[in-house]
Amino acid sequence: MLCGYGYSEIVVKRVLLAAPRGYCAGVERAVETVERALELYGAPVFVRKQIVHNSYVVDELTRSGAVFVDSVADVPEGELVVFSAHGVAPAVRAGAAARSLRTIDATCPLVTKVHMEAKRYAADGYTVVLVGHAGHEEVEGTTGEAPQSIVLVESVADAERLEVEDPERIAYVTQTTLSVDETREIVAVLRRRFPALHGPAKEDICYATTNRQQAVKELLGHVQLLLVIGSANSSNSQRLVDVSEAAGVRARLIESIEELDEGWLDDVETVGLTSGASAPEVLVEAVCDWFRGRGVEEIRELTPAEENVFFKLPAELRQQPAA
Repeated sequence: MLCGYGYSEIVVKRVLLAAPRGYCAGVERAVETVERALELYGAPVFVRKQIVHNSYVVDELTRSGAVFVDSVADVPEGELVVFSAHGVAPAVRAGAAARSLRTIDATCPLVTKVHMEAKRYAADGYTVVLVGHAGHEEVEGTTGEAPQSIVLVESVADAERLEVEDPERIAYVTQTTLSVDETREIVAVLRRRFPALHGPAKEDICYATTNRQQAVKELLGHVQLLLVIGSANSSNSQRLVDVSEAAGVRARLIESIEELDEGWLDDVETVGLTSGASAPEVLVEAVCDWFRGRGVEEIRELTPAEENVFFKLPAELRQQPAA
């Protein structure tokens, strides 16, 4: 049964919050980029794809005057378009230039790092293995940097059957929002099969993805159910569910309190709560209030933690436009 704002008693005694959770620096920068562009240039500001994978954020920005489109071909000539945090392929930039669009790039700097790695390896004649999920915008953008040189590997099974033209010239990069454990297994297979494999000096999975998965792992020994706040198309949110289920703890991905089901809470004394890197804290607060309204008084972070990573806004937004 779906439950909204009723105030029935439940057996849950406590809610433990993971820390860190929620917005990462790249998401914060991307959302602020659209907000700042609206302030400086006025509505409409066009955004290619979802600026981040969270429907609440997209709805809020839409109400402020952002217009989300699937393609730069959907943007009127000469207008302003923002590229999302997930990055875009060079062909997208070329399409924007052909339509004389003004562009602001909100690509997360950590995604840009992966693009640069892939381009460098490809230019040096390597087959570039991209570990990631087919169809994800980040994967599409990275692949577009060197489509003739990049091959996608999604699983250990893919890695086991991979064949390349020159096993001595092979490198790998990864999507930034993958499962840390699964990616480690895939890379281990690649290293076993291709001893000459080159890789990034520092792993591509971003600090926020890693930190949020580790925070969930610390919760799992204390809870019977994990609630993950995030949208279904959010890769990093889905990976938090995967981490929990791999450890044998039930997990549910929800976008808002409207999706909470009291039936999930039978025989549950302690609920874990976290949120994906594109989910704002206001959604966490709403879930906490939902539990408070049902008599749960103990709501606290298991292990308080802080992240201090910060990315500057795109250069176009760090100055006032000319009159």
